Amino acid sequence: MLSFCQWLQATSFFTELRSSGILYPTILSLHMVAIAFFGCMILATNLRLLGAGLKSYPIDDLLDRLRGPKQFGFAMIVVCGVLLFGTKAEEYYYNVFFRTKVILLLLMLLHGALFRASVYRNGAALQANGVTGQAKLAASLSLVLWIALAVCGRGIGYIEPNLFKLHA
Repeated sequence: MLSFCQWLQATSFFTELRSSGILYPTILSLHMVAIAFFGCMILATNLRLLGAGLKSYPIDDLLDRLRGPKQFGFAMIVVCGVLLFGTKAEEYYYNVFFRTKVILLLLMLLHGALFRASVYRNGAALQANGVTGQAKLAASLSLVLWIALAVCGRGIGYIEPNLFKLHA
């Protein structure tokens, strides 16, 4: 895996991207804006499912209306994240926050697979019959996972490993 990260980072595309005074900061900024955009929609959805906010909005309407924008925001996060990873792949390989973030992303995919049909695509039933314990569990887990993901993301940006001790 390390050799792949070294190769990826050394490609001309990622070398040019990393050294660009315009492209790299633009992609980093878009990544942060997409996280804020997506995060607000995740927060709104989860707070509504928990009954802690946006109570005047029907659950089914909120879930349906935010689905497209959430998908767009998530796509922007992933595209920008992959581009950012490629610019410093070897450094991220050694970063414990990055590794933890990858594990959390995999857990988020599992979360989505487990709760998509019964909660996130079932707004009409939740609206008609009330929010189930399963929906509240899904919302709570989602909040915990996304907060942990954000903490790891900031760890990647601000806490750097001592690469001299980690290289073989």
